[in-house]
Amino acid sequence: MQQKTILITGCSSGIGLCVAQGLHDLGWRVFATARKSEDVARLAVLGLEALQLDLADSASIHRAVDEILKRTGGTLYALFNNGAYGQPGAVEDLSREVLREQFENNLFGTHELTCRVIPVMRAQGYGRIIQNSSVLGIISLPFRGAYNSSKYALEGLSDTLRLELHGSNIFISLIEPGPIESHFRANAFAMYQKNIDKGQSFFRDTYTRMENRLQKVGPAAPFTLPPEAVLDKVIHALESPRPRARYYVTFPTYLFATLRRLLTTRALDWVLRRVSRGENR
Repeated sequence: MQQKTILITGCSSGIGLCVAQGLHDLGWRVFATARKSEDVARLAVLGLEALQLDLADSASIHRAVDEILKRTGGTLYALFNNGAYGQPGAVEDLSREVLREQFENNLFGTHELTCRVIPVMRAQGYGRIIQNSSVLGIISLPFRGAYNSSKYALEGLSDTLRLELHGSNIFISLIEPGPIESHFRANAFAMYQKNIDKGQSFFRDTYTRMENRLQKVGPAAPFTLPPEAVLDKVIHALESPRPRARYYVTFPTYLFATLRRLLTTRALDWVLRRVSRGENR
């Protein structure tokens, strides 16, 4: 049986690294990508086929895909779109440039990469595309507007793509994790420091409390799970003859997805405000 191949973005740490190593251990041929050259070198030391891929750079996307197809003889079984980051900040404090940068990394690059591999999968007659979304693609929380909107957009694009791919033998699945052990908070704090002018904001007192949460050592929220919880869902999406359209990960995702169906908008807003106040104390 031919070894199955998968391209994974955002493998420097957290979910991407865990999934890359886990699938490699299961016998998959894993093409693990990262934006920074030092992370690519570290992935190679781990025994993965590592390549540089920056989702904000079209040339980088095409170079990586071309190299992978060269190595595989023009085939690719699966794509796991995992690369993303969170830009904290109130909506009114997000400049157009900052919001554009969030979408370049979390949506536009993912879209371009996906569109690059779909013709390959159509030609071979099969494929799996897995999108790493978030509980924040289901519900919104304050001070995460950039990330919320990028994940909502990814959900809509993926739902549309699933309808358009019907009958092609190319399956697309969304994974929607809640809190997962990763470097997500540290990376978000760096982007907050870079792009948000706390001193000029109406929300400067809230930002002070938010800084404490982002710099907290240990789990950021109750019900935090290790990245292996996502790996389990990825394996099912890759290997099941009928992969699900959506995979919830962590109790908060199940809870908020249920509340969104059951509650009025006013009632759900009340719950989300309460949750957010508790986070930023």
